[in-house]
Amino acid sequence: MAKKLLLPKDVIEWLTRRYTNQHKAWLLGEGQWPITVNLGIPTETDATQDIGGVRHWVEAWGDWNGSAKLSWVSRHWSRLGTQNLPSSLEIATPNDVASVIGQGKRWRTAAERYQRFIDRWPQLAAHAVLGRHFGVLADYAETDFTRLVSMLDWLEKNPASGLTPRQLPVAGLDTKWLEKRAGVVTDLLRSIRAIDDVADFYSICGLKRPVPRIRARILCPKLRSMLGGLRDIEATVTELSEVAITPKRVIIVENLETGLALPDIPDTVAFMRLGNAVSLLSGLTWLQDCSMLYWGDIDTHGFVILNRARSYFPKLLSVMMDSATLLAYQDLWVEESVPSSETELPLLTPTERDVFEGLRTGRWNNNIRLEQERICWPDAMKSIAESAVFSGVPLLLNGMFSQS
Repeated sequence: MAKKLLLPKDVIEWLTRRYTNQHKAWLLGEGQWPITVNLGIPTETDATQDIGGVRHWVEAWGDWNGSAKLSWVSRHWSRLGTQNLPSSLEIATPNDVASVIGQGKRWRTAAERYQRFIDRWPQLAAHAVLGRHFGVLADYAETDFTRLVSMLDWLEKNPASGLTPRQLPVAGLDTKWLEKRAGVVTDLLRSIRAIDDVADFYSICGLKRPVPRIRARILCPKLRSMLGGLRDIEATVTELSEVAITPKRVIIVENLETGLALPDIPDTVAFMRLGNAVSLLSGLTWLQDCSMLYWGDIDTHGFVILNRARSYFPKLLSVMMDSATLLAYQDLWVEESVPSSETELPLLTPTERDVFEGLRTGRWNNNIRLEQERICWPDAMKSIAESAVFSGVPLLLNGMFSQS
């Protein structure tokens, strides 16, 4: 049969694609309505060539009970007689499209909440921001949506409160809730206040910005004695820069648990859980003459952090960031759920860059990572002891000094 006859499932698939591509714009009132879908009326020749197919098509539309308007036409054929045939489907509104494809409840929820936003902040009608956050409007639990509106209302009325997020007097608000939705709040409040610059969450909300803090462990008993016995310190860069110690060596580890497990090592300080904030260490002047070692997870982000750290400390060495370590623990690999988008890390050594490229391109498998905690601890300590930074330095393991 020459002519394509559209079955209900074909129309639903087409409408689903149309909805997926345009529902955000439709929410803002855009689009031409109604939408008319021609179903492909066959000729008598078409019907004669495929009577079974045409009968199936007519019967399929005969069972149609969707919200869209189905039109029929009558054809008088010389051989097959008078036939009533489905001709077109007219969809009057976005709500009808959503209902046809099984998205009616989400659409109606989003549309109702969109109107609540516009009633409260009419200026949002001139922005695409509510369309961008269709999922927020459609899928937030009512308690979360009410909390979001209450928070935006309070922030609009108090544009420079200077409070911390935890201090905001909004019912039901907690830090984790806000952390997950900071981007949504920032985007909506930027449009509500008509702010055109790229100011971040704290600036737009008028909240107090948290002061970055560094977590350090003093691994050397002698250095600890200079600090009243303090072993574990968390402080701002300014405070930590005034600490009166002069270590000879520094080890930077990516994860907190690893840093807490490190043994006593003479003249050594460990820093942990810095991530990309490793740049904060550049504010500690007493590190400039130290020999430094970095040990992170073997994943794309671990190498991004290493490259960033080396931009501040060019002589920084790495340990257990090689393919031999990665392959030795293949059974302990996990997935790196969101690999880094970075592709150029010019400060890596050739060996480090080879592993990074292998991870990035899926040489061993897609999106793999080896967390540093999974490496056998005695092997890890042996690798540290044999590194250029700690060669000849005793590490206190299980109450005994281990000499490399």
